[in-house]
Amino acid sequence: MTDDATTGILAAVGDLLPTLSKRARDTEEARRIPAESLTELTATGFFGLLRPERHAGYQAHPAHFYTAVTDLASACGSTGWVAAVLGVSQWNLALFDLRAQDDVWSAGPDTAICSSYAMTGTAVPVEGGYRLRGSWGFASGCDHARWALLGARVIVDGEPVDSGTFLVPADDYTITDVWQAVGLRGTGSNDIVVDDIFVPAHRMLGSDAVTACRTPGQQFNGGPLYRIPFGCLHTSAITAAVVGMARGGYRAHLEQQHDRVRAALPGDARKDTGYTGDAFRDDPATLERIAFAATEIDAAWRQLTHNIDDLHRLAAAERPIGPRERLRLRRDQVRGTERAVAAIDRLFENSGGRALRPDSTVQRFWRDVHAGRAHAANDPERVYRMFAASELAALSEARSW
Repeated sequence: MTDDATTGILAAVGDLLPTLSKRARDTEEARRIPAESLTELTATGFFGLLRPERHAGYQAHPAHFYTAVTDLASACGSTGWVAAVLGVSQWNLALFDLRAQDDVWSAGPDTAICSSYAMTGTAVPVEGGYRLRGSWGFASGCDHARWALLGARVIVDGEPVDSGTFLVPADDYTITDVWQAVGLRGTGSNDIVVDDIFVPAHRMLGSDAVTACRTPGQQFNGGPLYRIPFGCLHTSAITAAVVGMARGGYRAHLEQQHDRVRAALPGDARKDTGYTGDAFRDDPATLERIAFAATEIDAAWRQLTHNIDDLHRLAAAERPIGPRERLRLRRDQVRGTERAVAAIDRLFENSGGRALRPDSTVQRFWRDVHAGRAHAANDPERVYRMFAASELAALSEARSW
């Protein structure tokens, strides 16, 4: 991908932000992304960023994708979230057998693909493929998708023998409208139900192949982008969206505090109660909270992009991306989400009673950030334990020499 193409896509995304921001409340009330928002976002070229060049994509550096996701989420958290999820699905499909890629992209390169990777389905091997059934939750943006990527365990004689992701066309599943949430209300993260369908073998991507970064699609899509581990690229997209929401809340808070004035009481009551009539932009506590939030958001973003750039350089050099590099990225990815939560919490606490109103932009981003934090990718305790155990194991191995 050329730098000019990247710049053009990011600029087009930027031009769309004011429109998405104006639609944010309506998006929440509709509980799904408006069709016009998805159409306009598709027209920017965004969904081609992680798609292979052989299918009219750009094979961009993932940091460019995260930049666009963060920008989108800073205008509307729900739109940024759905963009991240649907955009990563374009990358994930590139790891499948070429026949599966052609099944989807032959209908058009921007064909939308949703996902629900939890292994809540079961697949039984049969001649030529699998019989798949199950129910999957949190399929963000599924109302706009023509295909779904669904996680399932492979069962033989009643026992799990394998697992993987299954590519299923929309005609083969039903969507159950269950999405009633406190945050990210506009993502349309409904349930997908499959009732005993046949899935050809080429539409299954095994978990072991994904973990080893040795997938069928790499034979045809050979760029470094497709040699980055799924567990790193996907989770970072989730945090990029959450950081974007925190940025949106930060900007909304600045706007609010710039013009906010503390109520004033007469005489000694003014001094004793703190109701001084002073501008909040001159209040020391307000200034400290703004600085705290800014540094947390910046730190999250810098670590996120630094780590993915390290992995991209290793992949470009065709060097293995080992457990230590993966765990370092995951450590900073979950920490990035924690930083975003801490930043928006400090700002919301200082936003006053008006921030509780339904039309408050600050409270919408506050809810969205906390909803994003609930995603399975953001499990800091587990990731921190894995990272620390890896560090200690590396020290033990070094001492053994």
